[in-house]
Amino acid sequence: MLAVRRSGPLRGVCRVLGDKSVSHRALLFGALSDGVVDIAGLGQGGDNLSTARALQALGVGIQLDGERASVAGVGLRGLRAAARPLDCGNSGTSIRLLTGLLAGQPFETVLEGDSSLARRPMRRLAEPLRLMGATIEGRVDPARSSDVFPPLRVRGGALRGITYALPVASAQLKSALVLAGLQAAGRTVITEPAQSRDHTERMLRFLGAPVAAEPQANRIVVDPDGWDGRLRALPITVPGDFSSATFLMVAALIVPGSDVVIENVGTNPTRTGALDVLRAMGGDIEVTPAGEAMGEPVARIRVRATRLRGTRVDGTLALRSIDEIPALAIAAAAADGATVFADLEELRVKESDRIRALARELGRAGVAVTEQRDGLAITGGAGRDVRGGTVEPEGDHRIAMSGAILGLLSDNETRVEAREIATSFPTFASTLRALGAAL
Repeated sequence: MLAVRRSGPLRGVCRVLGDKSVSHRALLFGALSDGVVDIAGLGQGGDNLSTARALQALGVGIQLDGERASVAGVGLRGLRAAARPLDCGNSGTSIRLLTGLLAGQPFETVLEGDSSLARRPMRRLAEPLRLMGATIEGRVDPARSSDVFPPLRVRGGALRGITYALPVASAQLKSALVLAGLQAAGRTVITEPAQSRDHTERMLRFLGAPVAAEPQANRIVVDPDGWDGRLRALPITVPGDFSSATFLMVAALIVPGSDVVIENVGTNPTRTGALDVLRAMGGDIEVTPAGEAMGEPVARIRVRATRLRGTRVDGTLALRSIDEIPALAIAAAAADGATVFADLEELRVKESDRIRALARELGRAGVAVTEQRDGLAITGGAGRDVRGGTVEPEGDHRIAMSGAILGLLSDNETRVEAREIATSFPTFASTLRALGAAL
């Protein structure tokens, strides 16, 4: 349990652990490579460990040593049936990407997870994979009989390429179809209503896969015709996690007198909408490019405390900020004026219903907030004198971290269950303490 109080200025230089999204893909694509893949900067959160353990159960040799890993790739056709169900823990990325991969494998697999993952709908994943020829079965909830939920039973086999328009922009769904498409006969063409994060496309092209991006049309083409089916076994370096860094950026912006530098942060433009939001709010943020890691841009970010103002976050900007909305909601609570978050229905089906959870936690702390169908309306100002209390994260790491950051503005103690945070940012508390936070 973390106990958080109002803090003096946060100052210093820090780093965040490896990007969670890139780490999932590094493990998966390393497992499918044609030799040993060395990974540096691997994320240490529970979600990434769920992916590693699932791959080990499928016959992949993985040695973990802190932020480094060695993956003995078995190729696209070298996986073997697991002896028991794959436990994906709390990780939506693990279950979705593994389902796409296993849709093309000649055996049956059951994928399950914790109580939070069991509530996450999977029809949008199952439907296109069924069209490609896989058998996907799941638990049926009588209250939502048109959908399916984990545990999922996947019987893979010979797949055929399809042309498919995703109903929502989702990097997880897109990546699952790309993995299935690499194993299919014929081309797979995937379009999205807007461009989601493109880590999968960048990394697979780097490793030699026939994946072409058409960003102007929000389209991905997977064409394995003539491809030898091999991913190159190349070293992978994972940049620092941008979502984790956003919580530190918000903390530095809202705690008076703060001046924080975060090194080695991945700044892929498909997911740095939070930078645009915080700058629109008047945030003093300086981004200095520091090269690339496997096609992913990396930067040094300096953040100084700023009096923020309200803004509007919707459309493409909302999509590019979707995982950072919980942190941005805390910035809005500390800003002058109103901030509106819209076009974020997907937040209802994350690890928790994040719209409802954020409205509850901000309201508990005395912040003026209105829950809307697709977002939140937050009137800042109360953030300078918020109430303490106990955060109820509902198993959601980002709600837990948001509550802790908000607690830095309260004279009263805010209590947060630290176990939730370890899912993505196990060094969250120690990093904030090193910067001077009162945890």
